[in-house]
Amino acid sequence: MSHKLSCKEILEKLSEYIDEELDPSICDEVEKHMEGCSPCIAFTNTLKKTVKLYNTAGKEVEIPPAVHDRLHSFLREKCTESK
Repeated sequence: MSHKLSCKEILEKLSEYIDEELDPSICDEVEKHMEGCSPCIAFTNTLKKTVKLYNTAGKEVEIPPAVHDRLHSFLREKCTESK
């Protein structure tokens, strides 16, 4: 990859990264970005925990609207900051 990934690009690739579906060179770029980006690290850890909880629940889990709204506001704010 020829350019440094932004937070927005990281978030776009995060599901594939967690599922180990990305090309190894892109995984390296994601990991390099996260070495210095605590918001992306926090979001990645939260997403991993969410996936784990969902998988262990064994059924569909609905996110409360207030939590959903706060999460999206946080992501919009962080993506805007990285531009």
